[in-house]
Amino acid sequence: MIARWRRAVALRTERDRGQLELFYAGIVIIAFLVIGLVIDGGAALDADSRADYLAQEAARAGAQQINPGEAITGEAIVVDPDAAQAAARSYLTAHGVDGDVSVAADGQTLSVTVHDTYRPYFASLIGFAHIPVTGHGTATLLHQAGG
Repeated sequence: MIARWRRAVALRTERDRGQLELFYAGIVIIAFLVIGLVIDGGAALDADSRADYLAQEAARAGAQQINPGEAITGEAIVVDPDAAQAAARSYLTAHGVDGDVSVAADGQTLSVTVHDTYRPYFASLIGFAHIPVTGHGTATLLHQAGG
Protein backbone atom coordinates (compact mmCIF):
# COMPACT_ATOMS: atom_id res chain seq x y z
CA MET A 1 0.00 0.00 0.00
CA ILE A 2 2.76 2.44 0.94
CA ALA A 3 4.69 1.47 -2.18
CA ARG A 4 1.74 2.40 -4.42
CA TRP A 5 1.41 5.73 -2.69
CA ARG A 6 5.10 6.51 -3.17
CA ARG A 7 4.86 5.65 -6.88
CA ALA A 8 1.81 7.90 -7.28
CA VAL A 9 3.59 10.79 -5.58
CA ALA A 10 6.71 10.20 -7.68
CA LEU A 11 4.68 10.26 -10.93
CA ARG A 12 2.94 13.45 -9.87
CA THR A 13 6.18 15.26 -9.06
CA GLU A 14 7.77 14.20 -12.37
CA ARG A 15 4.95 15.89 -14.28
CA ASP A 16 5.24 19.16 -12.31
CA ARG A 17 7.71 21.29 -14.25
CA GLY A 18 6.95 24.78 -12.83
CA GLN A 19 4.24 25.90 -15.27
CA LEU A 20 2.11 27.13 -12.39
CA GLU A 21 4.94 29.34 -11.13
CA LEU A 22 5.13 31.09 -14.53
CA PHE A 23 1.38 31.62 -14.45
CA TYR A 24 1.52 33.21 -11.00
CA ALA A 25 4.49 35.37 -11.99
CA GLY A 26 2.51 36.65 -14.98
CA ILE A 27 -0.53 37.37 -12.82
CA VAL A 28 1.59 39.31 -10.32
CA ILE A 29 3.15 41.43 -13.10
CA ILE A 30 -0.27 42.18 -14.61
CA ALA A 31 -1.66 43.05 -11.18
CA PHE A 32 1.17 45.54 -10.56
CA LEU A 33 0.59 47.13 -13.98
CA VAL A 34 -3.12 47.53 -13.31
CA ILE A 35 -2.50 48.96 -9.82
CA GLY A 36 0.05 51.40 -11.25
CA LEU A 37 -2.33 52.46 -14.02
CA VAL A 38 -5.16 53.06 -11.57
CA ILE A 39 -3.02 55.04 -9.11
CA ASP A 40 -1.15 57.12 -11.71
CA GLY A 41 -4.24 57.59 -13.87
CA GLY A 42 -6.29 58.84 -10.94
CA ALA A 43 -3.54 61.15 -9.76
CA ALA A 44 -3.08 62.52 -13.31
CA LEU A 45 -6.81 63.30 -13.48
CA ASP A 46 -6.51 65.01 -10.10
CA ALA A 47 -3.57 67.10 -11.38
CA ASP A 48 -5.63 68.06 -14.44
CA SER A 49 -8.54 69.12 -12.22
CA ARG A 50 -6.15 71.17 -10.08
CA ALA A 51 -4.84 72.93 -13.20
CA ASP A 52 -8.42 73.79 -14.25
CA TYR A 53 -9.19 75.04 -10.74
CA LEU A 54 -6.10 77.25 -10.60
CA ALA A 55 -6.83 78.67 -14.07
CA GLN A 56 -10.40 79.51 -13.09
CA GLU A 57 -9.37 81.14 -9.82
CA ALA A 58 -6.61 83.15 -11.54
CA ALA A 59 -9.16 84.37 -14.10
CA ARG A 60 -11.48 85.45 -11.27
CA ALA A 61 -8.65 87.26 -9.51
CA GLY A 62 -7.81 89.12 -12.71
CA ALA A 63 -11.44 89.93 -13.52
CA GLN A 64 -11.78 91.78 -10.23
CA GLN A 65 -9.36 94.45 -11.47
CA ILE A 66 -11.90 96.69 -13.16
CA ASN A 67 -10.92 99.99 -14.73
CA PRO A 68 -12.14 102.54 -12.16
CA GLY A 69 -11.90 105.51 -14.54
CA GLU A 70 -14.47 104.08 -16.95
CA ALA A 71 -16.63 102.49 -14.26
CA ILE A 72 -17.02 105.65 -12.14
CA THR A 73 -17.90 107.84 -15.12
CA GLY A 74 -20.40 105.23 -16.31
CA GLU A 75 -18.72 104.71 -19.67
CA ALA A 76 -18.26 100.97 -19.29
CA ILE A 77 -17.43 98.29 -16.82
CA VAL A 78 -14.27 96.70 -18.17
CA VAL A 79 -11.10 95.32 -16.65
CA ASP A 80 -7.85 97.21 -16.57
CA PRO A 81 -5.85 94.88 -18.87
CA ASP A 82 -2.46 95.43 -17.20
CA ALA A 83 -3.78 95.12 -13.64
CA ALA A 84 -5.90 92.09 -14.55
CA GLN A 85 -2.98 90.25 -16.13
CA ALA A 86 -0.73 91.13 -13.20
CA ALA A 87 -3.29 89.88 -10.65
CA ALA A 88 -3.84 86.62 -12.53
CA ARG A 89 -0.10 85.99 -12.94
CA SER A 90 0.45 86.79 -9.26
CA TYR A 91 -2.15 84.17 -8.31
CA LEU A 92 -0.49 81.58 -10.54
CA THR A 93 2.97 82.35 -9.18
CA ALA A 94 1.71 82.08 -5.60
CA HIS A 95 0.49 78.56 -6.40
CA GLY A 96 3.67 77.48 -8.18
CA VAL A 97 2.41 77.13 -11.75
CA ASP A 98 3.01 78.86 -15.07
CA GLY A 99 0.32 80.14 -17.38
CA ASP A 100 -0.84 82.43 -20.14
CA VAL A 101 -3.24 85.28 -19.41
CA SER A 102 -5.19 87.25 -22.01
CA VAL A 103 -7.86 89.91 -21.89
CA ALA A 104 -10.42 90.10 -24.70
CA ALA A 105 -10.48 93.25 -26.82
CA ASP A 106 -13.83 94.30 -25.30
CA GLY A 107 -12.32 94.18 -21.78
CA GLN A 108 -15.14 91.95 -20.53
CA THR A 109 -13.47 88.51 -20.60
CA LEU A 110 -10.24 87.26 -19.09
CA SER A 111 -8.85 83.86 -20.14
CA VAL A 112 -6.14 81.89 -18.34
CA THR A 113 -4.33 78.74 -19.44
CA VAL A 114 -2.25 76.89 -16.85
CA HIS A 115 0.71 74.66 -17.74
CA ASP A 116 1.86 72.20 -15.09
CA THR A 117 3.42 68.75 -14.84
CA TYR A 118 2.45 65.66 -12.92
CA ARG A 119 5.19 63.33 -11.70
CA PRO A 120 3.81 59.77 -11.69
CA TYR A 121 4.66 57.18 -9.05
CA PHE A 122 4.65 53.93 -11.00
CA ALA A 123 4.98 55.15 -14.59
CA SER A 124 8.28 56.81 -13.69
CA LEU A 125 9.71 53.31 -13.25
CA ILE A 126 9.18 52.63 -16.96
CA GLY A 127 10.46 55.95 -18.26
CA PHE A 128 7.62 58.47 -17.84
CA ALA A 129 9.31 61.10 -15.65
CA HIS A 130 6.49 63.63 -15.98
CA ILE A 131 3.11 64.07 -17.64
CA PRO A 132 2.11 67.56 -18.83
CA VAL A 133 -1.29 68.84 -17.68
CA THR A 134 -3.14 71.91 -18.89
CA GLY A 135 -6.02 73.81 -17.35
CA HIS A 136 -8.28 76.50 -18.78
CA GLY A 137 -10.33 79.15 -17.03
CA THR A 138 -12.40 82.11 -18.14
CA ALA A 139 -14.04 84.93 -16.22
CA THR A 140 -16.55 87.28 -17.79
CA LEU A 141 -17.67 90.55 -16.21
CA LEU A 142 -21.37 90.71 -15.51
CA HIS A 143 -23.18 93.77 -14.27
CA GLN A 144 -26.75 94.65 -13.58
CA ALA A 145 -28.07 98.18 -13.89
CA GLY A 146 -30.52 99.39 -11.27
CA GLY A 147 -30.22 96.14 -9.30
